[in-house]
Amino acid sequence: MGTAKRSQQSSPFAERVYAIVRRIPPGRVTTYGRIARAAGLTRSARMVGWLLHEAPADVAAVAHRVVNRNGELTGGWAWGHPSVMRALLEEEGVTFVDEYRVDLERHLWEPEDEFSERS
Repeated sequence: MGTAKRSQQSSPFAERVYAIVRRIPPGRVTTYGRIARAAGLTRSARMVGWLLHEAPADVAAVAHRVVNRNGELTGGWAWGHPSVMRALLEEEGVTFVDEYRVDLERHLWEPEDEFSERS
């Protein structure tokens, strides 16, 4: 791993992202954008995705709970195929409105609820 990646992973923003992801409850999901906003960088959803791709093991173990703004399993390829991500979410009781789109009305978790002091 290069120095730039290592320093990005240990940045204050990265630490806030990882803390937020660790707190997503089983059976709930949140979005890259909501995590970015709660971590202090409103327009940094893509950076959240990059950080999750290189996340520490304890964060990677629950990163299947992060979806795009439409509830789609865009991070699913990190598990080999989105169907693996879907299976992990279904094991937690998450329901879907179509093959790879989570029912956000039922399962969305707002990180601001838990991290409002950091926003």
